[in-house]
Amino acid sequence: MRETTDRHRRAFWLKHLHQWHWISSALCLLGLLAFAFTGFTLNHAAQIEASPKVEHRSERLPAGLLAELTTPAAKGEPVPATVAHWIAKHLDVDVTGAATEWSEDEVYLAMPRPGGDAWLSIARDSGEVEYESTDRGWISYLNDLHKGRNAGAVWRWFIDIFALACLVFSITGLFLLKMHAARRGATWPMVALGLVIPLVLALIFIH
Repeated sequence: MRETTDRHRRAFWLKHLHQWHWISSALCLLGLLAFAFTGFTLNHAAQIEASPKVEHRSERLPAGLLAELTTPAAKGEPVPATVAHWIAKHLDVDVTGAATEWSEDEVYLAMPRPGGDAWLSIARDSGEVEYESTDRGWISYLNDLHKGRNAGAVWRWFIDIFALACLVFSITGLFLLKMHAARRGATWPMVALGLVIPLVLALIFIH
């Protein structure tokens, strides 16, 4: 009777562990491939040359709109909607909602993004508007997504959910190893090897 109960319990856990393991692996598959690839490109960033493309544009803000920038806005507050609309029309740049930095001489907007950077400045005396955009290529874009750099709140949420799915995948895999270890003698030595190798490398070669 006890043996039958143990067998049913084992079958129950095997069923559910396999189910969670394959679900989490399906969710993680493309993400793990992408993160493994970008882990390699980040590790060899010095050998993978990038050729940044820089684009520069300039215009002059009309006096009527420049008058709207005479009074400094609260810290980080976007430029007025009328100014943002003019910039979009004449420079093809969307600054709606972009945080600003005010100084005596200019209004400055930093617009970093994955794989590149951009900034826009408005001279408060002359109305000269300058915009510069730098594109470092798709590998840099993927590397920045790997790090979550300048990718926004939605992408940070995705990374957190992806990390949770990876934890489920790893933990269910560990329990499955435990349940099959009795028939596979190399299970725990291989697990121990996976722990010992990075530990030894860290102790010996990282200072």
